[in-house]
Amino acid sequence: MLITVNADSLATLAQQVLWATFILSVVFGFAAQRSHFCTMGAVSDIVNLEDWTRMHMWAISAAMAILGFASLSYTGMIDPSKSLYVSPRVLWLSTLVGGLMFGFGMVLASGCPNKTLLRISSGSLKSLIVFIVMGVAAFAPLKGITAVLRVNTVDLFSFAAPVLTTPMRFVLSTVIGLALVAWALRNPSMRQASVLLPSVVIGAVIVCVWSVSGTLGYVPEHPDTLQEAFLTTNSGRMESLSFVAPVAYLIDWLMLFSDKSKVLTLGMASVLGVLVGGFVEAKISKTFRWEGFGSIEDVANHLGGAVLMGVGGVTAMGCTIGQGLSGVSTLALGSFIALASIVTGAVIAFKYQIWRLDRM
Repeated sequence: MLITVNADSLATLAQQVLWATFILSVVFGFAAQRSHFCTMGAVSDIVNLEDWTRMHMWAISAAMAILGFASLSYTGMIDPSKSLYVSPRVLWLSTLVGGLMFGFGMVLASGCPNKTLLRISSGSLKSLIVFIVMGVAAFAPLKGITAVLRVNTVDLFSFAAPVLTTPMRFVLSTVIGLALVAWALRNPSMRQASVLLPSVVIGAVIVCVWSVSGTLGYVPEHPDTLQEAFLTTNSGRMESLSFVAPVAYLIDWLMLFSDKSKVLTLGMASVLGVLVGGFVEAKISKTFRWEGFGSIEDVANHLGGAVLMGVGGVTAMGCTIGQGLSGVSTLALGSFIALASIVTGAVIAFKYQIWRLDRM
């Protein structure tokens, strides 16, 4: 359903979008903190322990996101072509290089941006440093000197994206989603409510934010521009959860708060929501405890990882949540390339760490 607004009600509608996103992100943060949901952790468990439980959790969340997005699209509630990830061209080299950088960096930094937020909310001061450094580093490929480098190098390599009709998208999403569910539920641990429920909730939140952005926040004709608009999104397109560029924009907003041109956006609200949700769960479970760096090498690893995540995440157009769940839910080919690159980068980093330990 399209919502027509006038200039007087536009601000109210934008506030509704922000509050809805914030509340959903609180739920996301709480569920992720409670279940230890982490893509890097899932890869680590497979490489080091041969335990696939957390990867199966990710599969359930991805399935819910894919099935939910397809349902919203099939019923006409959202238009997939208006999303951040669906584009006529696939920037394959950007997603490949950026994903490898991000994946390697998240291992050095002890977690992806989502995990960094959850660690901050449970008392990790070193994750707070990662948060700040990653946000600053992310501005370089967004608007800094490496943005020019990115546009003139990796962004030049692309190919035409496959076009999916609405029926094709629905059928393909159903097949992929149900296949992921069947694969994940083969693990007996996934049949426990304490493991399955948070995974379902995380995927459902991704879908709900798509709906908030693409339905509630959609204005067919903005009274100022007379063009369609998606309220409170940094990209000007329909968005769901992602935690690299929004961190950069949040730091910029906090630093230049008195500048009226700097406004709170959906991505920023989601970052704040995850922090609150993670904090609430940490206090309830009594797992909140202060944590600092253990050594100079620990500092160096986390700083280097933060820079790689900031630059790589923007270059790849998302993180393990942005591309790995929000992007994959759209069936955008670039998102699958980015996710595969992130996992590959993480595996390389784990192998590197094992190699270093063996040489000591």
